[in-house]
Amino acid sequence: MGLIGLLKILSTFSQKIIRDADMSLLTKSFFFYQRSSSRNNNGFPSKILPFLAFLLCLPLVTPTVNAKVTGPCSNCHTMHNSQDGTAMATLGGESGVSPNPFLTRGSCTGCHAMASSSKIVSIGTSEIPQVLHTDGSGDLAAGNFAYMLGLKGSGALDGKGHNVVDFSGEDDDNLYGPPGGIVLFGHDDGTIVNDENLTCAGTNGCHGYRYNPTYGSGISALRGAHHGNVDGKCDIADTPANSYRFLFSVMGLENQDPTGKWQNISSTNHNEYFGQTMPKQLSCSATSCHLANSIGPPNHTMSEFCATCHGNFHTLTAGSSSGIGTGTNPFIRHPTDIALPNKGEYIAYNGDNSYSVVAPVGRAGAVPGSVSSTVTASGTDVVMCLSCHGAHATNYNDILRWDYAECVAGAGDGTKPLCGCFVCHTTKDD
Repeated sequence: MGLIGLLKILSTFSQKIIRDADMSLLTKSFFFYQRSSSRNNNGFPSKILPFLAFLLCLPLVTPTVNAKVTGPCSNCHTMHNSQDGTAMATLGGESGVSPNPFLTRGSCTGCHAMASSSKIVSIGTSEIPQVLHTDGSGDLAAGNFAYMLGLKGSGALDGKGHNVVDFSGEDDDNLYGPPGGIVLFGHDDGTIVNDENLTCAGTNGCHGYRYNPTYGSGISALRGAHHGNVDGKCDIADTPANSYRFLFSVMGLENQDPTGKWQNISSTNHNEYFGQTMPKQLSCSATSCHLANSIGPPNHTMSEFCATCHGNFHTLTAGSSSGIGTGTNPFIRHPTDIALPNKGEYIAYNGDNSYSVVAPVGRAGAVPGSVSSTVTASGTDVVMCLSCHGAHATNYNDILRWDYAECVAGAGDGTKPLCGCFVCHTTKDD
């Protein structure tokens, strides 16, 4: 269709809207005379002209992907925490005895850790991803706290997940502070974050605004995020709402495939994680993780986000923190935010260079605009924390994606359960 034809269709459509709007206003408004007198010489209301200009531009505009919360307000909120004398703040089996901030019907765990049989729960038209469930078909990309609690998998174990206080009694029997904290001002000994104050969100949590007294912890740290959520390509990351999975300052591409929402399903159906080709030297100056409104990664990567607690595991040698080393071989700890070397066994990542959801990689340069099914040692595909670990919890110790004890070098293909180490180190199991 030519431009003239398109303009005619839009003109006809616009005039119909105007006629319908005129009739509605005529019957419903006391201000019809004022509206009528504002017509221009062509018979169109003058205030409609900007709208027509907007319509003409519509074919040229690419809509922003925005997945703000939709559906009836009552799915998530209760005005008085009471209906017919019964408490309403009871999502996830919570008692509802005390109302929640922002009038929500559940806390973080009440909404997202219902211990249901489904990894995605629907309340009306609202879909709620679950981080604690018994769904046998698989888990969301960040893992499942059910493994740590013993509701799924090979049995409860503290080392299978992050021991957040949101699950009562789940303090870590082995660790007090986060392992691998940078040796600086209490980051390495539990003075700041420990198993008595680690939460899902807020001051000593992962999601929302962190270590900001204005926002506090729990739901308060996420204020506005659900209603302002930018779903899909998150390449600004200056609020929780426009950051990847509400992780302040983390960039990435959230999976938009309707069959894989919040999941890593296959080489063609997964999230894309943002990475860099060289980690930072974290400090309290130029490369500090203390950003304007929150703790967060200054280079916007998932690995550096993890480094805000586990910095000595994921950053370059700095001061008393030995880190991974200087950034070149030999490394003293497994590197992250490092490009796959364009040589040797790394060239054959996953055997055929297909993206592995067992040992996923990050993408350096710019946040991808679409999912890629391939991984190459081209200098932009990088190893990251999530290449080896889950985020919430997995069925394996140290929150690993596989059983490290079952990784046997030289055992030969197919003789042992899948070991993610060999996805990158492709010749080590020969």
